[in-house]
Amino acid sequence: RWIKFEEKVEDGGERWSAPHVPALPLHSLFQLRMCLQKGTMLLDLDATSFKEIIDKALSEQPEEAELQPALKERLAALLLLQPQHQPTKSLLQLLAELGLSPCRGRKPGYPTRHPAHGFFCSLSYFAGKAKGRSEPRTQISKTPLKEQLRNRFKKKVPLGAEAAHVAVGEVEFLEKPFAAFIRLRHGVSLGSLAEVSLPSRFLFILLGPPKVKAYHEVGRAMATLLTDEVFQRVAWQAEHREDLITGIEAFLDELIVLPPGKWDPSARIPPPSHLPSPRRRTAVDPLDQQPHGNGHMTAAGDRASPGHPSSGEELERTGRLFGGLLRDIRRKAPWYGSDFCDALHPQCLSAVLYIYLATVTNAITFGGMLGHATANMQGVLESFLGTASAGFIFCLFSGQPLTILSSTGPVLVFERLLFSFSQDHSLDYLEFRLWIGLWVAFFGVVLVATEASHLVRYFTRFTEEGFCALISLIFIYDSLKKMLSLADAFPINWQYRLDNVTSYSCTCNLRRLFNPILSCLITLQCPPLPSIQHPPATLAGLSRTQCLDQGGHLLGTSCQYVPDVTLISFLLFGGTFLFCTALKHFRSSRYFPVGVRKLVSDFAVILAILASCAVDAVLGLETPKLLVPSELKPTNSARGWIIFPFGANPWWVCLVSAVPAVLVTILIFMDQQITAVILNRREYKLQKGAGFHLDLLCVSLLMVVTSVTGLPWYVSATVISLAHMESLRKESATSAPGEHPEFLGIREQRLTGLAVFILTGASVFMAPVLKHIPMPVLYGVFLHMGVTALNSIQLTDRVRLLLMPAKHQPDLAYLRHVPLRRVHLFTIIQLLCLALLWVLKSTVAAIIFPVMV
Repeated sequence: RWIKFEEKVEDGGERWSAPHVPALPLHSLFQLRMCLQKGTMLLDLDATSFKEIIDKALSEQPEEAELQPALKERLAALLLLQPQHQPTKSLLQLLAELGLSPCRGRKPGYPTRHPAHGFFCSLSYFAGKAKGRSEPRTQISKTPLKEQLRNRFKKKVPLGAEAAHVAVGEVEFLEKPFAAFIRLRHGVSLGSLAEVSLPSRFLFILLGPPKVKAYHEVGRAMATLLTDEVFQRVAWQAEHREDLITGIEAFLDELIVLPPGKWDPSARIPPPSHLPSPRRRTAVDPLDQQPHGNGHMTAAGDRASPGHPSSGEELERTGRLFGGLLRDIRRKAPWYGSDFCDALHPQCLSAVLYIYLATVTNAITFGGMLGHATANMQGVLESFLGTASAGFIFCLFSGQPLTILSSTGPVLVFERLLFSFSQDHSLDYLEFRLWIGLWVAFFGVVLVATEASHLVRYFTRFTEEGFCALISLIFIYDSLKKMLSLADAFPINWQYRLDNVTSYSCTCNLRRLFNPILSCLITLQCPPLPSIQHPPATLAGLSRTQCLDQGGHLLGTSCQYVPDVTLISFLLFGGTFLFCTALKHFRSSRYFPVGVRKLVSDFAVILAILASCAVDAVLGLETPKLLVPSELKPTNSARGWIIFPFGANPWWVCLVSAVPAVLVTILIFMDQQITAVILNRREYKLQKGAGFHLDLLCVSLLMVVTSVTGLPWYVSATVISLAHMESLRKESATSAPGEHPEFLGIREQRLTGLAVFILTGASVFMAPVLKHIPMPVLYGVFLHMGVTALNSIQLTDRVRLLLMPAKHQPDLAYLRHVPLRRVHLFTIIQLLCLALLWVLKSTVAAIIFPVMV
């Protein structure tokens, strides 16, 4: 049988083989061409049953090949016998039959399976002396059998597919071969003929005397042709016999011959990961028509290019004020209702939990750094509330709701510089920041009105990859840095020796507590003493905390001993990362049914977090946990929730604020739009369009909200947004055996983002639950996000090429057109620029790094 690749019943007769590329003898194609030239040909036959088809085929024979009436009757009776199908059985069925069925060999009449796109093709083989009448075999039923309807293999057949039947074999009573090719005008269900119940369109019959041994190979050749997409088109449109012969000639023109002494004919060629499209096969030289450099390269083995949206209307200038914004609104408005309906899928639940934990961790990290940089004028609570409110509003009204907003490194650097400047010049930091935010919002609206986003079309692959690589490396670096900092809080016990365990001790010294008593006895002037509820001997057995509370101190060689929390933290960190990676790749595993694999892959990050939390809970060590604020009050009690524009600073501050606002506007514009271009790549197959102008307007207006309330400023977060997109990938529900699931696009909707930010805001009330999640586990998730984003760009592939000998390099499209030294030169220049950006990021000049990109 065939859907796209050939499957055979193994010699034991109990199981289908692994799908493989059919290898055909060249002579079988020549014989097939001869059969079509001399045999019966019926095109657009009107028939409703298999018996009617057989009768018509036998009556329409050419005069030179016409059979005697008696032979026609016997041949019709043979063809109408019920073929013996090999059903696809589940594991439980096989185990149930294991002890009941005796071993048996393969019987004549078992089919070979060849799947094709749009076709299910089965090959029945008749061998021996045509004992159809002597063996108790029934005729083909006019209605599908119960086994056909319950066959699990039907799940693999694409929707709308039709069946093609090939019947070949040796018949002793024939003296010359009988060949017939039939195409029905309409797809007709032929009862129990096929392995699964499908409408049938094509039939090919080849029966002949036992002298010729090539019938089976001719049948395989016919089935292979019917599964070829180019020949399918020919077979559908053929009006005469010559059209089919021309189709075979075209197939032979594309044929590639393997020398018989250079490969094993019994070896089965595994299906390739990528197949050429019929358009590329019919083109003269399609690879030469692929654009080079930053163009869209879709050849096998090459990662799709960023696919700049310049080919669409999103970035075309209208020449009117707010023309691009109005076009974005018109484009996105018809999809607004489906943005909520399309989220009704279990995959969206896993995406919500995954991105929620990443967003909470990011909010805590940046909130802590902001609090340290601004004397808690903006802290963890402000970061939570700002992330929740700004993200919710953006997902509700933006043009690309899959974008996740977050604080970024350049914004943090600017906040630190602004706070220092305000302190040095005795200015109120939050009021000064309010005016800067208002100016940034004004400049952003001006950029939207003048359609400045059309400049995005000039962003090249060089720019996008540099920016994405930098942000991904920052995520990886920060996660490792956070883990290494645990060694300071929980020092590793380098000096601990198991052999010296008898000399380790720690006691509570209460001498300081009783020194006042001794002085009182000498001077007879006793000050008030602390209340003592236990004698000194009992106090010495107190815990460390109780001892220090009573005013004592610890003495001994093991007082500084702590369990190896750092070690278990690194194990949780690495285990979470490896578990996330392994479960994400479980979709392409060979184990378990496809439904289970997809479910595990969709919930990979959540399963990894739960597993790591369970390990931490079983061990019971005091690893650092996720702590969120539990009270809704400003981190710094000296500020309120509303920032007033006048009163604390001189009047001229509102005008001077326009100068730093220009720098922040450039920062916000570049950071937002580069991320938007990366998220709207052509390779993601987005159907609802982009909204560059609308997104920039939302970010600009949110600057007003966050500035007035004293919350952090937000812009698109590249790595978390990419992780959001990857968690919502859609793939084809059915795929033929041996065929990889087809990527269909991204599940575009607004509900996951809205749910993420609602949960982020509600985290203040979920502190008792979240406190059980170890921080090393979340850092492992951060590492996974950074590595995944880094692997999504072509730069990573080209860096690997630097370390590969030429003979081991993959067959990438750009390597066919660009000299290898030019590829390496381009990669080295990108790496040097990336290193320069990293150095720039680590200095005070980090605020201008989006401009440098």
